[in-house]
Amino acid sequence: MIIIMQVGATAAQISAVIARVKELGFQAHLSEGEERSIIGVIGEDRKVEDPDQFTLMEGVERVMRVSHPYKLASREFHPQDTLVALNGTKVGGKKIVLIAGPCSVESRQQILEIAHAVKEAGATALRGGAFKPRTSPYSFQGLGEKGLELLAEARAATGLPVVTEVMEPGLVPLVAKYADVLQIGARNMQNYALLHAAGASQHTVLLKRGMMSTMEELLMSAEYILSHGNNRVILCERGIRTFETYTRNTFDINAIPVLKARTHLPIIADPSHATGKWEYVHAASRAAIAAGADGLIVEVHNCPEQALSDGAQSLRPEKFAQLVQQVRRIAEAVDRTV
Repeated sequence: MIIIMQVGATAAQISAVIARVKELGFQAHLSEGEERSIIGVIGEDRKVEDPDQFTLMEGVERVMRVSHPYKLASREFHPQDTLVALNGTKVGGKKIVLIAGPCSVESRQQILEIAHAVKEAGATALRGGAFKPRTSPYSFQGLGEKGLELLAEARAATGLPVVTEVMEPGLVPLVAKYADVLQIGARNMQNYALLHAAGASQHTVLLKRGMMSTMEELLMSAEYILSHGNNRVILCERGIRTFETYTRNTFDINAIPVLKARTHLPIIADPSHATGKWEYVHAASRAAIAAGADGLIVEVHNCPEQALSDGAQSLRPEKFAQLVQQVRRIAEAVDRTV
């Protein structure tokens, strides 16, 4: 349920409504727009016996039921776009963000070389996995804390903030110690204990859509993080599993404008996992920006044929530099910048 205040409602009137919401046993989420304020009622609002009681309070214009099961993630609760700070820019603003780096941190030389290359090409942030969820238990699982230390060294050398995956609740404090952004991967999108832990950390979170998850399920997962008062959430479309076999996944380009219409949270695209083949990454990236994505997260490796994971979908640094130039032209065409 949302309570829409009148234009010009005073701070005292807003405070009185919030106090009444809390008195009834609910949480209140205040969203202040340019013209009016909206108060979201968090909890099972069907338990409110008489929602119209709020319309009798001074400053209240009307009361509306929220039509979606997700509340804090909804534009009904928060009409304005949320901007998430990253490296001196804002994810969700006019500027397109570019997160680039290897699937896995493999060595000090590898991550430093790639970090400098993507920085020179125009990347906003560095990605790299220290803990890797793999389909096979015999595949490379990452360097663990050593990988996190190398990412931190690369950040110190280049100034690029670090985005890296966290796989379980107990690892959140450790990963947050080194990373600027906690990535929750597709396989963990509905790991609710991890979502709670990431939300409680108050760290910026990049939440990837599960490979067999609906957009609503993605938004409900974001709701877990937001429920802890952590509004620094970035969504990521990375392709879904379908019957198609020519690509690793099927890039759901529809998800970008649909999510933009339904949530205030920024959304970026992962063309590397969406296609699974480096030769298609450029085209998928251009499409994502044209469709309204706020950024890209791209896998880049200096020697893909020797990569310990996801070499087939990784761009060489020179190919990433070409991608940045292409994305810049698409961004200009849709009145944005890189």
